[in-house]
Amino acid sequence: MRVSYCDGYSVRLPQGHPFPISKFTALHGILLGKGVIQQDDVRPPQQAEWEDLARVHTWDYLDKLRMGKLDQRELRRLGLPWSEALVRRSRFAVQGTINAALFALQDGIGANLAGGTHHSFADRGEGFCVLNDVAVTIRSLCARSLFQRVLVIDLDVHQGNGTAEIFAQDPQVYTFSMHGAKNYPFHKSTSSFDLGLPDGADDAHYVQRLTEALPQAFDASRPQIVFYLAGVDPRRGDRFGRLCLTRQGLHERDRMVLEATWKRGVPIVLLLSGGYARTPQETADLHAITHREARFVYG
Repeated sequence: MRVSYCDGYSVRLPQGHPFPISKFTALHGILLGKGVIQQDDVRPPQQAEWEDLARVHTWDYLDKLRMGKLDQRELRRLGLPWSEALVRRSRFAVQGTINAALFALQDGIGANLAGGTHHSFADRGEGFCVLNDVAVTIRSLCARSLFQRVLVIDLDVHQGNGTAEIFAQDPQVYTFSMHGAKNYPFHKSTSSFDLGLPDGADDAHYVQRLTEALPQAFDASRPQIVFYLAGVDPRRGDRFGRLCLTRQGLHERDRMVLEATWKRGVPIVLLLSGGYARTPQETADLHAITHREARFVYG
């Protein structure tokens, strides 16, 4: 399984900042150390082109981002301090998802050891999400006629509001988001299929709802490619999660999604999205579950 990763995925944030930026480097080390991937599988991306970013994002927002002109309100909404390194990092991550989609089209599966920044809208960033890598990738590769029908499976605990709004009028892209009903964002966008879960939902409740929902999403979308946002923040004890999945529940969730795509012969792109365990290392170890299950299902 080829994966996108480079050291530029991590940048310095203020001490005590809640976003676990070092999880990307930690995940890379875990996957190599456990033999889930080999060094030859790791493909470093370049920075995404501004013209590709503009297929989704407004030039006004991109210019502010490039020049460091975001005002305090915009920075509070984003939740990250602006820096040139942050802009570079965000562009690396977008290109990483573009590359991972190309790997998936060639190999059946591809991964970005970042990505899934689903709270980014066309004209703004929100919730630690600067650029919407999934939306840019879909628009860029659709423009190259590499696929026409797309399914986005978003199992982060927070609804994929930016992605939902970007594709609200696009019949080629089906957005399925299963998330905490009472969690952030408190004013939700409308996905093609939204499934809100109650606080405290456990493995049994989660798996039952996903078992019912996945066939509906596939039948409605008839996808030629799947983007899987495998956030690990539904796990019990996550700082921002409020659901109660166990580690085994995450394994079962990921295997269900991967087997659904494998059995249908649909390429899948694996993306991280959120996770806020006690430490970045623990968060990275939870993200590694998706890649371990991918190796089990795809061999």
